[in-house]
Amino acid sequence: MEQPKKNFKIVSDKKARMILPNAITLIGVCIGLTSIKFAIDGKFAIAIIAILFAGLMDSLDGRIARLIKGTSKMGKELDSLGDVISFGVAPALIMYFWNLQYLDKFGWFVCLTYVVCVALRLARFNVNSDEEPSWKDNFFEGIPSPAGGVIVLLPLVFSFSGLGDFFFKINYDLLVPIFFIVVSILLISTIPTYSFKKIVIPRTMTKFLLFGMVLFFGALLVYTFKVIAISSFLYLCLIPISYFHYSKIKKEKNITSDKDDGLEDIL
Repeated sequence: MEQPKKNFKIVSDKKARMILPNAITLIGVCIGLTSIKFAIDGKFAIAIIAILFAGLMDSLDGRIARLIKGTSKMGKELDSLGDVISFGVAPALIMYFWNLQYLDKFGWFVCLTYVVCVALRLARFNVNSDEEPSWKDNFFEGIPSPAGGVIVLLPLVFSFSGLGDFFFKINYDLLVPIFFIVVSILLISTIPTYSFKKIVIPRTMTKFLLFGMVLFFGALLVYTFKVIAISSFLYLCLIPISYFHYSKIKKEKNITSDKDDGLEDIL
């Protein structure tokens, strides 16, 4: 009797599902590292675009992993390590080569502080992400590292956008260190910010959402740095709104303290 043929597999189906999201994460890391090379060569505009593409890869890997059920502990840790490079080290070095190097030792100190805060923020996120899903999933503690990596580039983006010509002459030697310090504090703070993880869109609004996305990405292609600058500014404006929204929900649920989380968080 003929024996049934066995399908030859290099890896199991479960491990195969893990390859794609991890590959996307590594591609994002490569793009983040390449942005540093662009900055060294003085191609700061391309370096900014590279960081945006790294952010796109970061937003895709986790969603694809959950979609194809390819999540893993390795992927979680790899994602965090990649974020430290793409949204911590890379933006810091881009801004250092553009402006902070002229501030001598203080400029390098500011870069170090920012990268350390990104690492601490990601470590806290990894710990807190083990909690059970709840209404708090709609909020982050502090701003996420991808948002911090883009916002810290805002002075550089603003210089390319031409928006400064409509206002006043900007002292970037003063603005850049201030931005680094503010963003570093926001990263490790416990200020609630919107995570946009659980957004329910009514079916009747779907076509308007798609139309808005087309308009946004179309404007991004044509007016790249203006759109990035305005979007970053609007995100900063959302931070106080998210804080008061979080406080309102917390009050409605009669939650008086967050000390029962059972976590030992140094931050």
